[in-house]
Amino acid sequence: MQVSIRCLPYRSIRRRLCAAMGLLAAATTCLAFAHRPLTAAPMPQVDVDGAKGRETGLPVPRFVSVKSREARLRIGPSLDYGTQWIYTVPGLPMEILAEYGNWRQVRDCDGVSGWMHKALLSSKRTAVVGPWLASTVSLRETPKSDARVVAKLEARVRLSVHGCDGIWCNVDVTGHEIDGFIRQSALWGVYPNESIR
Repeated sequence: MQVSIRCLPYRSIRRRLCAAMGLLAAATTCLAFAHRPLTAAPMPQVDVDGAKGRETGLPVPRFVSVKSREARLRIGPSLDYGTQWIYTVPGLPMEILAEYGNWRQVRDCDGVSGWMHKALLSSKRTAVVGPWLASTVSLRETPKSDARVVAKLEARVRLSVHGCDGIWCNVDVTGHEIDGFIRQSALWGVYPNESIR
């Protein structure tokens, strides 16, 4: 049996905060931003063996995931900075771009970036089906182009990543008991040609 899986729009898992304080301009900015089209470009080629983070010594950039049910993305690396977004679903992939003390500069699949405390992030690898894809992607039983299709996944469906060989990733669909293999190039949350064991 083949299943088709949809996901929540990113707008429902990421909330924008505005300090309206009676200012019409602030409210207008929030409305305009909340209704902007959410698209993303395919993953750029990144040298994952490049720079090391100044705090952890781990590669930068690298992918992690949101650990908390309420993860605040701030405009700077401190609690003194305002909240830009609140992510309300754990397991969303984030790309770490920089490290500063206990803070990590991160970017989501829509290109929104800001600072998040390291306690809100997990090293567990997750991904989403590429937001740039216009059609569904096949989740296959084995890592072969002609393998049986177990599900059709729409853009932004969340996945747990168990391993990647540079071409295929072994994943399971978050919230469903469905697992299989998907082409690595169709995912945001893993780099092209990255090997994950």
